[in-house]
Amino acid sequence: MISVIGKYFLFLGSLFGKGEKLSVYWRRFMEESVSIGVSSIFIVAIVSTFIGAVSCIQTAYNLVSPIIPVSTVALIVRDMQILELAPTITCIVLAGKVGSNIASELGTMRITEQIDALEVMGINSSSYLVMPKVLAAMFTFPMLVILAAFLGIFGGYLAGTLTGVITERDYLYGIRDSFVPYNLFFMCVKPFVFGFLIATISSYQGFFTKGGALEVGKASTQAVTNSCISVLIADYLLAQLLL
Repeated sequence: MISVIGKYFLFLGSLFGKGEKLSVYWRRFMEESVSIGVSSIFIVAIVSTFIGAVSCIQTAYNLVSPIIPVSTVALIVRDMQILELAPTITCIVLAGKVGSNIASELGTMRITEQIDALEVMGINSSSYLVMPKVLAAMFTFPMLVILAAFLGIFGGYLAGTLTGVITERDYLYGIRDSFVPYNLFFMCVKPFVFGFLIATISSYQGFFTKGGALEVGKASTQAVTNSCISVLIADYLLAQLLL
């Protein structure tokens, strides 16, 4: 276990070694941003909208006391989305989609000796292949989480008003009541950290793949598993440090 962690940190250090021209990295960064961010919008939108809708219905179902105002439903949905559901659940979904894709891509390049060919040409393969993915993940994940938070709150609004569990006026009042701006900062910090962890762990698993197609599949599975575990651990640590 200790040797694996040490190898992982050595791998991170190799990303900052001899690199290519900035224009090369910029082009690769834009390509990876489209691959990681833009292609994930649909799944993020679907998941976050329905999570917001379910959160609203279930919260209203449990708040049966006449003492508690109905607008509390919207307040709870808002805080759940901003503090936990939007950043954490979205990044776990992205760990499955993006992480497996990164690991399988690099694993295939390793077993087909494309990475070896880059190194023979004198290119820092880890920096050239991995660094743009890491930067793209850290750049696009916060934007996807902001979208997820908005759609989650909007999904709660649709579910609440269409089913009649809360009026439009009460919902709009609830999402503005007792709002803490610092929570938005906390929401944006989490996907920034999660993006780094998911991209680097998945790249590590794929970069050091050995064997054939079967090992690529195992590396992809391991990348998703390790990424999800690291996201949950980092989620707790960030909550402990920042809240």
